Amino acid sequence: MKYKKLEEGLIYDGSPIQPFWAFTEHKVKGSSIVAWIGPLNIEPEELIDYEDVGLEIKADKMMHFIVEHFDRQPADLKTCYHRQRILVMIVKDILSELGINTTREGDDIYFENKKLSISIATCSNSSMKIHFGMNVINKGTPNDVKTIGLYECLEDMDDKKIDGIIDKICESYINEIESIEEDITKTRVF
Repeated sequence: MKYKKLEEGLIYDGSPIQPFWAFTEHKVKGSSIVAWIGPLNIEPEELIDYEDVGLEIKADKMMHFIVEHFDRQPADLKTCYHRQRILVMIVKDILSELGINTTREGDDIYFENKKLSISIATCSNSSMKIHFGMNVINKGTPNDVKTIGLYECLEDMDDKKIDGIIDKICESYINEIESIEEDITKTRVF
């Protein structure tokens, strides 16, 4: 699995969840995780979660992760949701190591009962896709949702720590997926 970090500023508008986005936009071929910091503003026609229809999905500054897997043909939505939960639990563990004690409800992470993250999983005929976003700052989020940003969760949070968190999330996710693949190759089945 490949990891690519993009320059800050790309707006997540829903289009990166499309199949082959990493390849067509950033020349990353194969299964990958692409990360960057930027705003979020999903137009209603780009929503893929039926529960979000009619809601504002926006934020001024988030860390974004786009995961794409090509190892199941045809792609499997249930496996994709399992992998999404693995990613969310990895993020929760990494935040805990920093002293940010969060709670998880499904694929959402909360700090002090305020929403810190968003996520969606989907698939096409060719691949499984995950978007995970986490607020860096608490600005530009919808007024009807209690939200929080990482800068409010830890007193000494800075851009260097944010950058390190992104790298650690991506590396940990790749290691977890590769570890599962290795375990499959060494397990006797009946």
